[in-house]
Amino acid sequence: MNSSNKVAASFEKNFGKRPEVFAAPGRINLIGEHTDYNQGFVMPAAINKQFVFAIAPNDTGLFNIVAADLDEQLSFSLKELTPGNRWHNYLMGVLDGFVRRGKEVGAVDCMFSSNIPPGAGLSSSAALCSGFGFALNEIFDSGFDRLELALIAQEAEHRFAGTKCGIMDMYASLFSHEGSVLLLDCRSNQHEYLNVNFGDHAILLIDTKVKHALNDSGYNDRRAACEEGVRILQKKFPEVKSLRDVNLEALAQARTEMSDNVYNKCHYIVKEIDRTQKAAVLLKSGDIAGFGKLMYETHWGLSKEFDVSCAESDWLVEWASNNRLIGARQMGGGFGGCTINLVRKDQQTSVISNVREKYFAAFKKEPDFYQIELSSGVRKIKTSLDWRER
Repeated sequence: MNSSNKVAASFEKNFGKRPEVFAAPGRINLIGEHTDYNQGFVMPAAINKQFVFAIAPNDTGLFNIVAADLDEQLSFSLKELTPGNRWHNYLMGVLDGFVRRGKEVGAVDCMFSSNIPPGAGLSSSAALCSGFGFALNEIFDSGFDRLELALIAQEAEHRFAGTKCGIMDMYASLFSHEGSVLLLDCRSNQHEYLNVNFGDHAILLIDTKVKHALNDSGYNDRRAACEEGVRILQKKFPEVKSLRDVNLEALAQARTEMSDNVYNKCHYIVKEIDRTQKAAVLLKSGDIAGFGKLMYETHWGLSKEFDVSCAESDWLVEWASNNRLIGARQMGGGFGGCTINLVRKDQQTSVISNVREKYFAAFKKEPDFYQIELSSGVRKIKTSLDWRER
């Protein structure tokens, strides 16, 4: 249903009133994986896959929410906000963030639909939280800026979904500009827009169809390993606040006090923070080949040191390298999802055909392919309902 016109019309039919409509995009991340919660740098961008929210206030005291794609509906009050791993718990987490900041939030009727594939590493949960928070902020004039809305969305994932994620996904969904990527400093929460010109190359996502849920223990375990590494490093280097403050020499000095698991996780993060800064320089200078080489380095760090890849992702990146794609890596939290690939525009059709055939032969399942354009962040949009009476 994802079309904004369809969602708005369906809302009006269901609730008998005209809604305001908002779009909240998913995101890609070119490079800088798992660095956000280590106060490093990341390079995300919003994409042309999104949630659409149709929403209007009501005077019943109940939040009446329709998840159109799931054909599910739920009503609850502010006294019934509970953690969990279902879609409504994320929305409850956002409401909790407003309440904890002392904002009065009226009840709403809401319908949403999405064409972001869940579990593909495109941050559908961040888009859900960011879009709902932005809509509430607009409707009730709560006065939050986009950074505070990103923090509210992040807290919703922490407190209500159990995922100790960084701020990157929500930040990208809220701050992105069409045609640009963000170079985000996750210590200061400040960003720089980098214009993207890949020339004769395009971004192609290949979905392994291995689904992941970041509220499973794997993601949080890796964050815990990084935090343990910081505690060990602080014994020798009290000035260290995060792995952002560590170089390879300092890490080597603490090696004997770390388990292999902790050391490998920290080693990857220290190198990835440096890689992301180098990648920004290469992107600015138009060195796409150099940028792509760093993408491959990131993937094998994720696979061999951070241990968040899977056989399917490794196979796709190996195929990309063997077939001279300029850059490829697993994207997102890991444990499945998509690889992100830089593919010549005139070779996309043949790449898709070849990968589909050979991947099926290897894994007995067909991957999905997404040709990506860089999008604007969360925004209010007009629909055909807005023009109907003109």
